Amino acid sequence: MKRLFITFLLAAGFFAIASAQKSLVGRVYHHPNIMAEEMNKKQKEIDSKLDETIKEEVAKAEKKKGRALTAEEQAQVKQKAKEAHEMAEALIKGTKTAVTVTFKSDKEVSMQMKLQMDDEALKNAGISWAKRKAIKAAIALMPTTQKMQYIVKDNLVICIDGKDRDTLTLSEDGKYLYGEMDEKTKFKLTRKQ
Repeated sequence: MKRLFITFLLAAGFFAIASAQKSLVGRVYHHPNIMAEEMNKKQKEIDSKLDETIKEEVAKAEKKKGRALTAEEQAQVKQKAKEAHEMAEALIKGTKTAVTVTFKSDKEVSMQMKLQMDDEALKNAGISWAKRKAIKAAIALMPTTQKMQYIVKDNLVICIDGKDRDTLTLSEDGKYLYGEMDEKTKFKLTRKQ
């Protein structure tokens, strides 16, 4: 009787472990703007360096003219630097990169990246109509969806696209999928289905 009980416990344990490694098929992970945190860091960096940038621009203008700038010339240089700062700020605020990862089967995953640029933000940044249209056209030509094969090892999801491999990390509870765009830009996708 004791052996039967121990065998039953072992079988239940193995069943629990096997069922814990659920299939990813049908799961959808999403983030509306994976670059938001990085963009906020860039914005703070730009903001913190504004005074330094203005001083550098004044020094460049003085070197070019071979004399100290008048108060009016300094004001013009400062205004140009502030306008460039505002343009960078508008571009940062007006750019969003949404990412969706959908597990289509037990071997195929679809990654969708949607880059959006707010036309009004670009307009406020002083970007001309023609340049805004060119930016939109370039974005429209970019591939948005990529299908690839994947394998799962423990909590790692290894996506294989020819010779390229990307590794995503699945949280223990399966609610989040973590990845990296590059060394500095990490992202977290939240499970939607």
